[in-house]
Amino acid sequence: MMNQLNNTESPSHYDDLENKSVLELITDINKEDSTIAQVVKYALPQIEKLISAALKKMQAGGRLFYIGAGTSGRLGILDASEIPPTYGVEDRLVVGIIAGGDNAIRKAIEFAEDDNLQAWIDLNEHQINSQDFLIGIAASGETPYVLGGIAIAKQKGISTGCIVCNEHSSIAQQADYPIELLTGPEFVTGSTRMKAGTAQKMTLNMISTSLMIQLGKVKGNKMMEMKLSNNKLNDRATHILMQELKISNEEATSLIKKHRSIKESIRAYLTK
Repeated sequence: MMNQLNNTESPSHYDDLENKSVLELITDINKEDSTIAQVVKYALPQIEKLISAALKKMQAGGRLFYIGAGTSGRLGILDASEIPPTYGVEDRLVVGIIAGGDNAIRKAIEFAEDDNLQAWIDLNEHQINSQDFLIGIAASGETPYVLGGIAIAKQKGISTGCIVCNEHSSIAQQADYPIELLTGPEFVTGSTRMKAGTAQKMTLNMISTSLMIQLGKVKGNKMMEMKLSNNKLNDRATHILMQELKISNEEATSLIKKHRSIKESIRAYLTK
């Protein structure tokens, strides 16, 4: 039974929004948004447990999966898609899946989230297994697509976690490692792309960043294995080499052009 005070579907604390000025609207939205960092802070013990469990799976060769619908699904896909270029890992290591398939990334697919068997079908296309870790993302904590995926995965011996924004939800009760972000009513009633989405995004940042650091993809505070896919990243890699090896810009630039990798450039320089 969800606590109505924390329910994301509860009425907004604000009313007559259509009669407010732009400044009043953005001031009130900002006031609500300012609560989210504290909401995530309260959930840090849950977040730590989930990350630690997922890390064990990934250190042993497993993958990380996200499933979600609507905004929650899009946030999972966003997080998953940014990991390969940022940390130089394979696309298959972190996988985001959204109810309704890739078309749902840009356009809402009616009733896609209401099928409680489809998530498992979608996960099976990636041959998910007990070596992997699955995170369900759902603001309400009740989305059938996510709930069904988590429930079946558990039956198959797959470790599961979730990111929800209500207390005592069905998905949190099913997941091995639930994260409950009690964001409360939205500025526009039920519009969970707002505070709930912000809290989910912050938590996903914590999860994937911490995992990549623990997997050795960062040295000091630098992305040592990022893919050098544009001029900005080439420049960043050059400066990293200059700092790490105490060499000139010209020498660092030459190494990057030759090896197309920060790690390979360092290895080549140190073994020459």
